[in-house]
Amino acid sequence: MGIINNPKTDPNKILPMTYLWARQHYKDGVANNWVPEEISMQKDVEQWKSDKVLSESEKRLIIWNLGFFSTAESLTANNIVLAVYSHVTNPECRQYLLRQAFEEAIHTDTFIYCCDTLGLDPDEIYTMYTRIPSIKKKDDFVVELTKTVFDPAFVTEGTENIRKFVHDLVGYYVIMEGIYFYAGFAMMLALKRQNKMVGIGEQFEFIMRDESLHLAFGCDLINTIVKENPEVWTEAFKKEIIELIMKSVELEKDYARDACPEGLLGINSEQFCDYVEYITDRRLERIGLPKQFGTENPFPWMSQSTDLTKEKNFFETRVTEYQQGGNLDWD
Repeated sequence: MGIINNPKTDPNKILPMTYLWARQHYKDGVANNWVPEEISMQKDVEQWKSDKVLSESEKRLIIWNLGFFSTAESLTANNIVLAVYSHVTNPECRQYLLRQAFEEAIHTDTFIYCCDTLGLDPDEIYTMYTRIPSIKKKDDFVVELTKTVFDPAFVTEGTENIRKFVHDLVGYYVIMEGIYFYAGFAMMLALKRQNKMVGIGEQFEFIMRDESLHLAFGCDLINTIVKENPEVWTEAFKKEIIELIMKSVELEKDYARDACPEGLLGINSEQFCDYVEYITDRRLERIGLPKQFGTENPFPWMSQSTDLTKEKNFFETRVTEYQQGGNLDWD
């Protein structure tokens, strides 16, 4: 039996395992366990209330990122629980998807914690996707890209339907989690490097470490489906996927320019755009497609936390044994 198209409601016969990479992703996710309340926000509150630490542009950038991520995380959770889990029928992959769903709940809780701690207006934060054009366009693009799997009548039987499923997985894992999150990550870590809003910055670091696993699992899932069903991976389909990814890059660049128009102490919005191009090339290569930009990494300091070269030895430099999130030591 393959990774899809097994009985959907059989008992979870997880042994013997077929896809050991899925089991490893699950174990790595467990090792990265954390909750937002373990991270102190006291200094963040003091900086947020002070009129001497953060500029209005920096406060705006923080609010925009909280606004985007608060709704984006709920979109990703919906994809897992309502769509992907139903169609990925391999037991060990489902075990990982359950873990990922838990992590998405933690991420959603993180933004609740940040809003409550800083005293932000939840109506402002949680409705930004309806009011800010560059955020709305990103969300609408992903919703449109992944609508096939939400059709109650959709099945993954037959070449064309498997191709549609791979298309939606690319939209969810590669575009949403692999591209759309990363300009925001870079912005928040750029602030943290300046010793500003360090608590939120640490929480974004934990989220990034989760997301790197989500991305790795998603790419392994896509590559396995393609390997088991090579007839779906035609040159025409590859071209379609590349075009979708390139469109998503333009939307992410628009968001980067809107969220950070004035830059952050020597870092300008075009550098964030360059970073989007750089990580997009990495995502393309990860699913067997050619690079499109050849852009160098403008933020080498991001590599330790986010680069795909860290996928295989990522946890060797992160957590040496299972610990609660508040006690993690970064080597």
